[in-house]
Amino acid sequence: MAIYSIGQLSKLTDCKVPTIRYYEQIELLNQPARTLGNQRRYNDEHLSRLRFIRHGRSLGFNLEEISQLIHLQKCAEHSPHNAHEIATTHLLDIQKKIRQLQALEQELAKVTNCCNKKTAYQCKVLEVLNDF
Repeated sequence: MAIYSIGQLSKLTDCKVPTIRYYEQIELLNQPARTLGNQRRYNDEHLSRLRFIRHGRSLGFNLEEISQLIHLQKCAEHSPHNAHEIATTHLLDIQKKIRQLQALEQELAKVTNCCNKKTAYQCKVLEVLNDF
């Protein structure tokens, strides 16, 4: 089993050192062993967990959702379907945000297209914003 310093773990996972410490503080990442000089020493389990957290974050899961998923990994009492429910709920939230962003895009396109681009003084953006 490999042993890593916090700097090495940071480089291997592309996760900043303060973030690793924060994940320890909120108990997403188990406390590492310490040297006699009180330096943290991480193992492959920490590396795997941190990669799991980073991948979850890259998929947009919040820390609470990741905490729940970690719990499901460790707890045999829960059904794997619980992880599916968390992911499905997250997917529905993302789809809702996409629809909201598409509506925002359409509105902004409409507002910016109403300007007479030949003359800056005839720009209607500020006028349209006041009409809301």
